[in-house]
Amino acid sequence: MADVSRSFPSPSSKLSYVNPSPTSPWGTYLAQVDRVVPYIGDLARWAETLRRPKRSLIVDVPIELDNGEIAHFEGYRVQHNLSRGPGKGGVRYHPDVTLEEVMALSAWMTVKNAAVNLPYGGAKGGIRVDPTKLSRKELERVTRRYTSEIGIIIGPHQDIPAPDVNTNAQIMAWMMDTYSMNVGATATGVVTGKPINLGGSLGRVRATGHGVFVTGREAMRRLKMPIEEARIAIQGYGNVGAPAAELFAAAGAKIVAVQDHGGTIYNSLGLDVHALGAHVQQFGTVAGFTGGEAISLEDFWDVKMDVVIPAALEGQITESRANRLSAKLVLEAANGPTVPAADDILASRGVTVLPDVICNSGGVIVSYFEWVQDFSSFFWSEDEINQRLDRIITGALAHIWETAEQHKISLRTGAFVVACGRILTARAERGLYP
Repeated sequence: MADVSRSFPSPSSKLSYVNPSPTSPWGTYLAQVDRVVPYIGDLARWAETLRRPKRSLIVDVPIELDNGEIAHFEGYRVQHNLSRGPGKGGVRYHPDVTLEEVMALSAWMTVKNAAVNLPYGGAKGGIRVDPTKLSRKELERVTRRYTSEIGIIIGPHQDIPAPDVNTNAQIMAWMMDTYSMNVGATATGVVTGKPINLGGSLGRVRATGHGVFVTGREAMRRLKMPIEEARIAIQGYGNVGAPAAELFAAAGAKIVAVQDHGGTIYNSLGLDVHALGAHVQQFGTVAGFTGGEAISLEDFWDVKMDVVIPAALEGQITESRANRLSAKLVLEAANGPTVPAADDILASRGVTVLPDVICNSGGVIVSYFEWVQDFSSFFWSEDEINQRLDRIITGALAHIWETAEQHKISLRTGAFVVACGRILTARAERGLYP
């Protein structure tokens, strides 16, 4: 019998997500995976698992607008990896949402959950929509229709959505109610980030910003950077940037610059964060705040600072901006804010980057607490929540820091070594079925 060669064509050759732009979210994630493979030993044989989402769902979201017209929106839910538990990750509403972006965000959730050792896999969702152009009733219809469409893959034991960009506790309440109506029973554990009255957790709204502060404080301690009088610039002033600013200011730091979708303000002596918070509450943006001077979008990156906190969208620290930053510490409060080439530039300049998968993990940690509390119908005090959060996040950071020092690698690669080791060990131990 003739010898038949077992050569297989690359299954990735026709997949659109295999060769993305290096600066795209998915391209950034793939580059991060490539850097971790040399450090995971025999588990490298499973590494391709990390480069392929387990399940990607694209749904049509049609609704009737208030004027009687029918509008269609495109929605996504991606489950990147479920080896360590049910999917976990937010849902964002944004006019620029794409499948590739949601894939990357779901992958970072896989890594983030493993980095802090939560019993979750990674997932993410989104709708390509500008929510500011919808009425409250239209927003509710979009949310309920989207929830019904992705209901085939979500559930308290399958995949648990949460708030993200432009979504909040009210949207989670609509999602929970819709799912519950469809399954015929109240299922509070299907989402986290809910209102307190519907099984939400105390401390959840400020959890991500709290975690940014705690990890930032620990990093500054290790780097021997005094927090008092430290100059901090923050991009994004929502549920993450604002609490982080308040906590750093309370610890003695100066918030010298803040940027959001509406503009950028600067005060070398430090902004009054409480007055700024009241202004944002009233006007929806930092623009027009009289306690600082307005500067341009790009001038934000040239401000004299010790710490920068990107707390907006991905891909914000580019090569050009990395070369100009005066900060010695980057706290990644957003997901994927630094492109790989910029990572290398920052490293060459001696700038420490505390990666997103540990820095902004406070939100998913408290989401985990909420999920656990919903199952037991026993709820903790906010002090208990914060104590548990601080213990988990500081322990995870210490392990990542030690791993990075051991291998003489960046904190990001160190975080991926820890996380990917856990993910791929679970994958190997579970084996392949069938």
